[in-house]
Amino acid sequence: MGWFLRKKKNILTSIDDRRDLPKGLWYRTPNGEIVDIEKLKKNSYVSPEEGYHVRINSKEYFKILFDYGKFTEINIKMCSKDPIKWKDYKRYKDRIKESKKKTKLYDAIRTGIGKINGLNVVISCMDFTFIGGSMGSVVGEKIYRATKHCIKYKLPYILISKSGGARVMESSFSLMQMAKTIASLTNLKCYKIPYISVLTDPTTGGVLASYALLGDINIAEPGALIGFAGPRVIKETIGKNLPKEFQTSEFLMNHGFIDLISPRTKLKINIYKLLIMMI
Repeated sequence: MGWFLRKKKNILTSIDDRRDLPKGLWYRTPNGEIVDIEKLKKNSYVSPEEGYHVRINSKEYFKILFDYGKFTEINIKMCSKDPIKWKDYKRYKDRIKESKKKTKLYDAIRTGIGKINGLNVVISCMDFTFIGGSMGSVVGEKIYRATKHCIKYKLPYILISKSGGARVMESSFSLMQMAKTIASLTNLKCYKIPYISVLTDPTTGGVLASYALLGDINIAEPGALIGFAGPRVIKETIGKNLPKEFQTSEFLMNHGFIDLISPRTKLKINIYKLLIMMI
């Protein structure tokens, strides 16, 4: 309440001793639940009361899934070039530089080698903070190299998707990654190496249309947005109202697109049980 309103209502309590909480100690969910950040971290970034899954990136997923958060990252310093010299209101080269500086990442995906409950695995995880987690040449190449490593050492592969789709700034070069990743994942099947795909919020566009739905088992987090085009675009195209919960994990589960909806708090144990069964 402003000081002028307080005075008019004869509220004279001093606010000199009021203490503002430092930023970063609390998180407010979309429904208004206030959660202590430390409590949120301990619960795998899932709000305890309503089960809302906060968007996280590779750093957090690796800490959650790998035993003791320990892993070895491979193909670290691969960077996107500018194959078509893209420029809108900003040059593509400048976007990459800014994203690298902001996120401390080289591109929108990282690959780590470690253990899940003692089982050796390879995990690739996308980062939405890097140009919307878009799939460019580097994303495709890193997935290809990760599958080659899995084939060489007979290791299961886990791929966590979080993306706005193909990277428009690389035009057809980004679209080519759809075929490239599909071919590399098909090789895993040829060598009978398990591939688990984890779809998180959001997983859309060319990523969904290629490797995200090709897992031997497709897992989704609760309430995740999963679809090729956005609901608004689809509604305007077909001229009809969309079903309730359209393009959510739950909708896709009911229509046979995914095999399991797993809360993030149980993701590690569920992946482990599935891998043991497949191996």
